[in-house]
Amino acid sequence: MNNLTKIYGEGENRVKALDNVSFSIEKGEIVLIVGSSGSGKSTLLNMIGLLDRPTNGKIFIDGIDTTILDDNNISSFRNKKLGFIFQFSNLLTDLSVLENIMLPRQIAGTNHAAEKDARDLLKAVGLEDQMTKRANKISGGQSQRVAIARGLINKPSIVLADEPTGNLDSVTSETIVQLMKSMAKKLNQTFIIVTHDRQHFGDVDKVITIKDGRAFEGDQPSEMEVIA
Repeated sequence: MNNLTKIYGEGENRVKALDNVSFSIEKGEIVLIVGSSGSGKSTLLNMIGLLDRPTNGKIFIDGIDTTILDDNNISSFRNKKLGFIFQFSNLLTDLSVLENIMLPRQIAGTNHAAEKDARDLLKAVGLEDQMTKRANKISGGQSQRVAIARGLINKPSIVLADEPTGNLDSVTSETIVQLMKSMAKKLNQTFIIVTHDRQHFGDVDKVITIKDGRAFEGDQPSEMEVIA
C-alpha cells in the first residue's frame, strides 16, 4: 500500500475513510487488521481485495500496480491472486461441499486437477468425510473450514478474511484460528485478517491498527507506531 486514501461523498458529506495509509506485507505472513467499528478497516480490506478503488494511492500485489487495471482485468486478477473468507461462509447450499470448493477454479476456467486439489484441501482441513454432503447439512464450524479450503483452491497470493470467527463460539473460533495458522505455515500462504477477536489469534507476524482512517503498527497504545 502506497499512500492509500479513500474518500466517500462530497462537500459537507465528505468522509475520509482511509488517510494516506502505507505499509507492506511479506509472503507467508499472518497479518491482523484491527480497530473499532467505523475506523476504516473494512474499507482497507475492500481496497486490498480490489472490491473498491482508492481515491488516491497505489496497491501493488506481486509487483503489479492493481490500481491501473480495468474492470475486466481486475476481475480476472482477483480470482487468480486473491482468496476470500467471510464472517458467514457464503457456501452455495445446492452444491456439495466438494463442489463449493471447486467453484473458484471453475470460474477461473482452470479446471485441470480441480477435483484432486479440492479433495486434498478437504483432507487438509479435516473434512474429507464430508465432501459429498450438501453445504447446508454441515455445522457452522465445518462450513468455515470449507470456506478456508475454497479460499485456497486457486493457490492465491493472499487470502483475505473478514471476521472469519465472528459467527462462531469460542471453541470453534480457536479451531479456525489454528487451522489458518497451520495453512499459512504449511503453504507459505499470506493471510490478511480483519477481526474484533484479537485475543483468539495470539502471536501473529504483524498487527495493523486502523484508527480514524490512519494506520498504526501494533495493537497496544504504548507499542503503536504510525506507519502512514
